[in-house]
Amino acid sequence: MSGISNGTGNGIPKKRELKTTLVSILKKYGIFLVLLVIILILSIVSPVFFSTRNLLNILRQISVIGIIAVGMTFVIVTAGIDLSVGSIVGIAGVVATSIAHPGDSVALAFLVGGVVGLAAGAINGIIVAKGRVAPFIVTLGMMTILRGLALVYTNGRPVINLSDGYGKIGGGYVLGIPNPVIVLIIILALGVFTLRFTKYGRHVYAIGGNELAAKVSGINTRAVIFGVYAIAGTLSGVAGVVITSRVMTGSPVIGSGYELDAIAAVVIGGTSLAGGVGSILGSFVGALILGVINNGLDLLNVSAYNQQIVKGAIIIFAVLLDRQLHKESQ
Repeated sequence: MSGISNGTGNGIPKKRELKTTLVSILKKYGIFLVLLVIILILSIVSPVFFSTRNLLNILRQISVIGIIAVGMTFVIVTAGIDLSVGSIVGIAGVVATSIAHPGDSVALAFLVGGVVGLAAGAINGIIVAKGRVAPFIVTLGMMTILRGLALVYTNGRPVINLSDGYGKIGGGYVLGIPNPVIVLIIILALGVFTLRFTKYGRHVYAIGGNELAAKVSGINTRAVIFGVYAIAGTLSGVAGVVITSRVMTGSPVIGSGYELDAIAAVVIGGTSLAGGVGSILGSFVGALILGVINNGLDLLNVSAYNQQIVKGAIIIFAVLLDRQLHKESQ
């Protein structure tokens, strides 16, 4: 009897250890497996999907959301949220395009777009960090304010007659690679380095894990929180320049809904809304999954209305999976 009891007792810990290991693997690499499966399925049902031209097109399509998602990752890792990024894209885009007419400096227009985004993000950061107002409320208010400012700035009319040089930011190529993809790669590299290999990045994770403990340990939590919103704003400003240069129009309503796509990409990529967990690479893969699905559905002639349903279902599934994996790991 004792031999049977010991065998059962030894088996249970092994099963629990195996389960824990599997959960850990899924948390780390599950998103990559999902992307691989989706790519394989679409490659089978649509021969055009896996062509070099189409793959580059997907990367170009997700570049703007990918850029925004990098900044959103910083924010969400601290257990915050930024609903104003879409409106920052809009205001930064119209301001940049207003000084991007023929004869104007392309570099100045690009710089101004980033500075406008930085200013908007800094306002978010000051109110959240020093005013101690909930990020949801602050950024929701800024979302409305900035969209209104973009409409006032342009009198509700799109900015047109942009220079060819400005158009090359979003429409040009370098060695066959679209410029927006190059911008995305640079920002991804900077984001990964900052979040994973710098002191500031470690502080971001610490605050997301336990803000009070981080503060007690000597971390300037207000400065770090201010920084993540400033980063998110700056990158949204850059995204505004990229998208307006690509469509060659500075529309005051451009960027509407981008905040939801960016949040979706970050959450699908494994960043927890509770904070303390997440990665830039995961957010990129999340954006890639959304882009691949949208592209695949387009190739299969699925209507845009049905695509919205699929995207919403994916977001809900990703959040449920995130919660379940965290329960299993506890």
